[in-house]
Amino acid sequence: MKIRTRFAPSPTGYMHLGNLRTALYTYLWARKNGGTFILRIEDTDQEREVAGAVDAIYQSLKIAGLSHDEGPDVGGEYGPYVQSERKDMYLPYAKQLIEKGKAYYCFCSRERLDRCRAEAEAKGETFKYDKHCLGLSKEEIQKKLDAGEPYVIRQNVPTEGKAGFDDVIYGHVEVDCSTLDDNVLIKADGLPTYNFANVIDDHTMGITHVMRGNEYLSSAPKYNLMYEAFGWEPPVYIHLTPVMTRDVQKDENGQPVTGEDGQPVEIVRKLSKRKGDPTFEDLLSRGYLVEAVINYMVLLGWSPKGEEEFFTLDELEKLFDLEGLSKSPSIFDMQKLNWFNAEYIRRLTPEKYREYAGPWLEKVLPEGFDLGRLCELLQGRTEFFGQLPEMVAFLAKMPDFPNDFYVNKKQKSTVESARDALNSVLPVLEGIGDWSEENLHDTVLDFIAGRGMKNGQMLWPLRIAVSGQMNTPGGAFEIMYLLGKDETLSRLKTSMERLG
Repeated sequence: MKIRTRFAPSPTGYMHLGNLRTALYTYLWARKNGGTFILRIEDTDQEREVAGAVDAIYQSLKIAGLSHDEGPDVGGEYGPYVQSERKDMYLPYAKQLIEKGKAYYCFCSRERLDRCRAEAEAKGETFKYDKHCLGLSKEEIQKKLDAGEPYVIRQNVPTEGKAGFDDVIYGHVEVDCSTLDDNVLIKADGLPTYNFANVIDDHTMGITHVMRGNEYLSSAPKYNLMYEAFGWEPPVYIHLTPVMTRDVQKDENGQPVTGEDGQPVEIVRKLSKRKGDPTFEDLLSRGYLVEAVINYMVLLGWSPKGEEEFFTLDELEKLFDLEGLSKSPSIFDMQKLNWFNAEYIRRLTPEKYREYAGPWLEKVLPEGFDLGRLCELLQGRTEFFGQLPEMVAFLAKMPDFPNDFYVNKKQKSTVESARDALNSVLPVLEGIGDWSEENLHDTVLDFIAGRGMKNGQMLWPLRIAVSGQMNTPGGAFEIMYLLGKDETLSRLKTSMERLG
């Protein structure tokens, strides 16, 4: 049996990270087995469709390196690969189920359904359709159809017995049929519901393995009832555990809730764009490396054999297996992603780092800076490229800063000692002709030694005076070199005036 997997997103926005992980696992399982990876666009929910979302899906998969073998944009033998373009094929299958007694026409009005739903809620019960239209005769049904009465087609779920399926992660899952509702298969507009369309599409496209979120666990028994009704072999189900994140609990006014210890109460919730969690596109726009995001996401729910954490996509295509999939939810942690991304950045060649960093630096720095040297200083400090403009903004414009920045117990620096150090070193700096980093280093350190000072007593206030920052990429010599002699002396004199 040749493996055929599918990634079937709805075009309702940008690629959120849970979807990216599903696409990644689906792709890897196909590649691991020499199978076929299919992209299918499930756009039956027309009201939620977002303009441009389909193109965003194509773009995200391309950037991630997850090339599909069949899909709307590349074709294939099982097309069309957009559900709305397949709409004429679903009704005949629904009618087959009607003939088998596994589905039926429902002509109930919205008013009746709302009334039944309200009555169930009043009793504290979960609403289930009461099979009101199941007892209609063929003549009554035909009369209503001839009159043009609007209808839906519902699945006729047995009222007794069990419905179940086998799942790679969860094992055998089984529920009482009496707990299942007669879901709509064909809507009043003639389009199929997701629940019906994905069964028909998976079968007619020859899908062998279905990977999707575990929110569909409760629906899968009804899917299997349809497979049984048609006499089809169901696919292998792999319901993936969700990707969660930690957040601070908020009250009705949006303020953090604190516990008895006065600390914010932390909650664990599912990743959600509506809650401000990043999408794949968000991360890329902030300057995260594609390879780092892919590597991190694959480990959220899958454990490789061995201790290695860093993998290329090619390596993952060979290593990925179903045995390593977790039964527990995974936690998306921005700090861990930052660590992953920083590791990837450190492994870049200097040339590649500058290629990535250059556009970010040029957003804030005027021409004339030695970007090559600046990149050397920044590479080991960079977690993601989007932080670079803020890290180097002080080079473009001297920020205001309080004089207590000069105070550093470890460096034995005080406001008074800083004033003396800067007054003493200014003439030395003014006399330097060769404004190279090496010459600045040698000249200033010789001066410090001649005065019998500790290096920190001079270099700490000097760096503060020319940068206005407690933390900088590089020390005083690197910053002075990057700024150039004129700017360094100008900043130094301004800072000395503020010290008095």
